Amino acid sequence: MVPKVTLDQWRVLQSIIDEGGFAQAAAALHRSQSSVSYAVRRLQEVLGVQLVKIQGRRAVLTEAGRVLLDRSRLLTTEAVAIEEAARQLRQGWEPVIQLAVENVFPVDILLETLKQFEPLSGGTRIHLREEVLSGITDALADDVVDLAISPIVPEGYMHESLMDVEFIAVAHRDHLLHQQGETAYGVDLLKHAVHIVIRDSGVNARDAGWVQNEHKWTVSSFAACINMVSNGLGFAWLPRQSIQTLLDNGELLPLKLKHGGSYRVPVNLIYAKGREEGPALALFIKLLKSVVEQGK
Repeated sequence: MVPKVTLDQWRVLQSIIDEGGFAQAAAALHRSQSSVSYAVRRLQEVLGVQLVKIQGRRAVLTEAGRVLLDRSRLLTTEAVAIEEAARQLRQGWEPVIQLAVENVFPVDILLETLKQFEPLSGGTRIHLREEVLSGITDALADDVVDLAISPIVPEGYMHESLMDVEFIAVAHRDHLLHQQGETAYGVDLLKHAVHIVIRDSGVNARDAGWVQNEHKWTVSSFAACINMVSNGLGFAWLPRQSIQTLLDNGELLPLKLKHGGSYRVPVNLIYAKGREEGPALALFIKLLKSVVEQGK
């Protein structure tokens, strides 16, 4: 179907209501009152419904007019957004940012960055890939991402430090590992418990576990790992920031390990080879760094 009504006609109707009358709308639009009246009259003829009526000296909406006016505002807002997107594309803004994020990166930081980026993006879309371990290396090597966030930096790629993520060994408060008394124990004791690890998403997957035992269960994300540990199915080294609430309420407890109970992993921004940093990607990186800094 081809629209029979123009954006200009909707804009005239909106101005009549917003300004309070035909004369006021004509002044606001820098048009003659007769052209404003004609636009609305033609709009009503095409639609076959009355949109405006005169009460006293004011133009007010009919019930049908109220419904259609609200929808017309969405239409004109979207039209303006399309024009703004075109303007930014003319200025070199990227239509898409291809982003790969290692599963270790705190999801709340990523979501806050995306939340701040969206209203400033000018229509630039985000294509997000979640990877584990060597999956980031594969994505960069395959040249399918503009930017990666990962602890692992493949050889030959420009990168900069972003933040550290602390991992701690934990299990559910009722797990047998917490029934060993107050004395700290070595990792040998962990060989008799189920160790839950994250599966490498890369082509050449590698073992991400610390403890070499037969009681190892593998999942594809930290969210799944946290759920399993929270249900008492095993232990795992998990990012503190992702489980802080569970630690605060006592559902998860740190393991009493003599050594290796916690460690820190540096997370880096890694830039794809042979790609210029456009304004949209530069904005995303600036916002990401700001959100990380605010969280320290």
